[in-house]
Amino acid sequence: MQVAKFVDIISNSIRDNWELNALSNYKDNTLTFGQTGQEVLRFHALFRRLNVQRGEKIAVIGKNNVNWAITYLATTSYGAVIVPLLQEFHINDITYIIGHSETTVLFASESIFEKLPKESIAHLKAVYSLETLELLYSTNGNDVNFPDKSDVDLVSKDNFQLPGIDNDALAGILYTSGTSGFSKGVMLPHRSLAANVQFGIDHIQLKPTEQIVSFLPLAHAYGCAFEFLSPFAMGCNIHFLGKVPSPQIILKAFADIRPHLIFAVPLIIEKIYKKRIKPAISKPLPKLLLHIPFLNKLVYKKIYNQLTESFGGRFKEVIIGGASLNGEVEKLLKKAKFRYTIGYGMTECGPLISYASHINTQLYACGKVIPYLDVRIDSPNSHKTPGEIMVKGSNVMTGYYKNEEATSNAFDREGWLHTGDLGIIDKNGFIFIKGRSKNMILGASGQNIYPEEIEAKLNNLPYVQESIVVEQQGKLHALIVPDQEAVETHDISHETLQHEMQINQKSINHQLPSYMAISKIILYDQEFEKTPKKSIKRYLYIGVVQK
Repeated sequence: MQVAKFVDIISNSIRDNWELNALSNYKDNTLTFGQTGQEVLRFHALFRRLNVQRGEKIAVIGKNNVNWAITYLATTSYGAVIVPLLQEFHINDITYIIGHSETTVLFASESIFEKLPKESIAHLKAVYSLETLELLYSTNGNDVNFPDKSDVDLVSKDNFQLPGIDNDALAGILYTSGTSGFSKGVMLPHRSLAANVQFGIDHIQLKPTEQIVSFLPLAHAYGCAFEFLSPFAMGCNIHFLGKVPSPQIILKAFADIRPHLIFAVPLIIEKIYKKRIKPAISKPLPKLLLHIPFLNKLVYKKIYNQLTESFGGRFKEVIIGGASLNGEVEKLLKKAKFRYTIGYGMTECGPLISYASHINTQLYACGKVIPYLDVRIDSPNSHKTPGEIMVKGSNVMTGYYKNEEATSNAFDREGWLHTGDLGIIDKNGFIFIKGRSKNMILGASGQNIYPEEIEAKLNNLPYVQESIVVEQQGKLHALIVPDQEAVETHDISHETLQHEMQINQKSINHQLPSYMAISKIILYDQEFEKTPKKSIKRYLYIGVVQK
């Protein structure tokens, strides 16, 4: 399925929405679409001063802000290749990626720049502050400062134009932190960005002047495509949070801005449920009412109102992605008729694979495959038996940068990209994710055990914040991070906590078939390390469980 050129989509939006607000730093400055277009051209003038050629790599790292967004738009529309880096990366990984990607120009937060070993940036043409756009470093002291605004010819919406860039050209290289070790550089062509943005235009359908809060990392494909590029293409005003996105800060921004569409990761939803909703419905009266037909509607209505108010009150829907949502939480959202839906994607698809609106979504599903993709399940019965999900289409990556072996392992001979995710597709076309193929545990009698299903149940038990389940010598062990807030609130000693975990073990095993029973629970005293999309880096903890 053909899509318009990505740069044309961006250029058209700038012209069509010239006088409307486009990009805002939360509670700070705002640029209109016209001013944004003028800034993009100023960046282009800088690139010419630096003799940046098409295909050169320009990296950006730092908190979400207006300059981050303009760097992205200016780089891709110039014909250079954007290399967005997650600020959570260790400094050693940042220096490695700068070298591996062959970056020539860097835009970085000053706090990150100060930590970079000078020898690691010696080959760069220049480094600029992401906060102020001031020159921080240049090769051999040859200062190439940003052109003054007066040095760039003023344009109007009638004569604004961006260079023509073919959709087959490389747009970006995304180094995700992944869950299985140091990541590879995902090469996304312009057509991948175009397909994701066009899907947003056609199916999410925001309107000019509507408001969006951007708090997901822009360096991650999910946040970039749907909190930034798609709303920008539809004429929305995007507010970049620019802070560590704790639930408290995010909810405050929602209350202030009252966004028209919300993109979230499960962790945010689950924390709101665990801290605000679950305590309320666990009280004797609400708990009783939930089991009485008709009267339970009063409780669900109250939950609906509380959640709606928490998210600002005027959103079309909350789109959840990046990881699996806890089943108990989703079931409650569904019963409360909350406007939510779950999408599915991966960086290698830039990122979207499937989506359905909250009106059409099904419980535990993650939508239907988008028009620009074909999906196949590697299973003799794709409706009932889980198999690996494979995709092919316009928004799929071209490969991993300078890694032919990884690229050949990712694609089969027919050109299908193997996602590593296990799932089924029902007769109505809805995709249901069952787990990661590399995480699946084979039971003693050949049963397929998906640890994510067990962890979802464990995470809803008392004093459990999060968990990992692994196989050890034919038995399942669970590594659990206690909910320290609950422990401190109830003044629980370590011995009492261990006793509570024994009760939890009996409780979870009562809910599971015998081949999925947990034989041992191990307490871990700090939160698990996660990727930017809040997936636990499992590989870091297998050894801990096995000790």
